[in-house]
Amino acid sequence: MLIGALLSLFPFYWLFVMSTATTADMFRFPPRFVPSDQLLVNIGKVLDHVGFFKSFGNSLIVAGTHTLLVLFFCSLAGFAFAKFEFPGKPYLFFFLLMTMMVPQQLGLIPQFIIMQKLGWINDLKALIIPGAASAFGIFWMRQYAASVLHDELINAGRIDGCNSFDLYWLVALPVLRPALATLGIITFLNSWNDYLWPLVVISVQDKFTIQMLIASMNGVYSTDYSMVMAATLMATVPLIIVFALFSRQFIAGLMQGSVKD
Repeated sequence: MLIGALLSLFPFYWLFVMSTATTADMFRFPPRFVPSDQLLVNIGKVLDHVGFFKSFGNSLIVAGTHTLLVLFFCSLAGFAFAKFEFPGKPYLFFFLLMTMMVPQQLGLIPQFIIMQKLGWINDLKALIIPGAASAFGIFWMRQYAASVLHDELINAGRIDGCNSFDLYWLVALPVLRPALATLGIITFLNSWNDYLWPLVVISVQDKFTIQMLIASMNGVYSTDYSMVMAATLMATVPLIIVFALFSRQFIAGLMQGSVKD
C-alpha cells in the first residue's frame, strides 16, 4: 500500500518540480528530481500574462454551483426512489440506469442546439444547468439511502408530523452525509476538470474556465511550459483542498457498502 501511495503521489510531486523549473530545464537529461528556485517567477508570469484569476473564478462558480445543484436534486430523487412508492417507479429507475450507458459525447450537438435556442452560448449557465442532476448521482444516493435509511426511522418522522419534504430535509439528509460528501467530491472534480463541454459552448475569453485557459497557453510556434506547469499547479490546489476537507466523509461513504449491520 505504501508503494502504491508513493506511485500515486509522484505525479503531483513531479508537477511541483516542473513548476519550479524553467522551460529549458524540463528538457534536460538526466532530469532533475529536486525542486528549483523558479516557482515564484513562473507564478508571476502566469498572473501577468493571462487572466488566471478570472478563469479561476469562473471555474469556482461553475464547479461550486453545479455541485450544490447535483447534491440537492440527486439526493432528493434518490431518497424518493428508495423510500417512496409511486406508479411506474421500477420502469423509471430502469430508464434512468439505461441513460448511464449512453456516451456523453453523443449529446453534445443536441445540448448545443438547446443552449443556442435559450441564448446561453458564452454564458456560465450553459455549464451549470444541463448537469444539475445526473443518473449516476441519483443511482448512488438511492443505493445508499436504501441501505442506511430504515423504515422505522421514516415512520418515526411521519409520527412526529413530518411531511414528505421534511422527511428528506430533517431525517434523511443527516444520515446521508457520507454519501453526499462522496458525490460532492466526485462532482466537483469532474466539473472542475471538464474541458470538452466548455470548449463547445464557450468561445469568449472572459468566460473561460481554468482548463480552457491552460489549454490556450499552448502557443502555435512555441510554448512556455514553465508557465503551463505553474498554472496547472495553481489549478490543482482547490482539488487538494476539497478532498482534504471531505476525505473522512468520502472514505466513510465508500466503506458503507462493505459493512453490514
